[in-house]
Amino acid sequence: MHDPAPAFRALHQKGQPFVLANAWDAGSARMLAALGAQAIGTSSAAFGFTLGRPDGNVTRDEALAHAAELVAATPLPVSGDFENGFGDDPETVAETVRLAAEAGLAGISIEDNPAGGETSYDRDLAIERIRAGAAAARALPRDFVLVARADGVMNGTYDMEEALARTAGFEAAGADCLYVPGPPSFEDLQRLVDSTELPVNALAAGHLASYAMEDFARIGVARISLGSALARATHRVILDAMSEVFEDGSFSKLKKSVPGAEVDAMLLKGARPE
Repeated sequence: MHDPAPAFRALHQKGQPFVLANAWDAGSARMLAALGAQAIGTSSAAFGFTLGRPDGNVTRDEALAHAAELVAATPLPVSGDFENGFGDDPETVAETVRLAAEAGLAGISIEDNPAGGETSYDRDLAIERIRAGAAAARALPRDFVLVARADGVMNGTYDMEEALARTAGFEAAGADCLYVPGPPSFEDLQRLVDSTELPVNALAAGHLASYAMEDFARIGVARISLGSALARATHRVILDAMSEVFEDGSFSKLKKSVPGAEVDAMLLKGARPE
């Protein structure tokens, strides 16, 4: 059985960041692969959009089936954005890790808040959840990269100091990579990188999207994910183009569409070999 995780793990080098290109269907995954992506990530929000749902309204079974589709779409390793592991207790996180590996994923990320993000788990529980997930990952018959997320800064439930305390606990609990979405500043992101021996994921969204790859490399970031930003960029195209159609009767923005033959070529180039 092909094991994508060793190659995926090898990409995580401090100061040599790669882009985890978040896709939302097989077609976008293949286009990203054709354009040079080294790994694909799912996005809970972007996938939810394809189902006509806001972020946080996808079931574990749906997320697993979607992930398996992306795994089958390209030869690249795929990492799953698996929210809070689809349950509050550590045992559920462990089971989600096992099911994600069975779906062919090279790894997943786990958040430290219940669904919705209005609150965060108590720090001790958050750490125990990662400990259970890490133990399940290490018990698998193949490699698996577990990313521990501290989402409270982004969600407004705790500050950067608490995030650093949590990521230290996640590291001690066996996480493979750390992730604090939406740190208040680039300097806070550097504080996270400097606080750990583990690779750190940065989210290229909000104010961090104004920085370049070389900036992230300079402070030691190992991985840069897109989250739902790329999907939202496509929504911007839909919004702008169709607002012009419906409000002004003009189709001029559709002139910039990619020729079908070019898309077809990328879909073939990015596909997993038969």
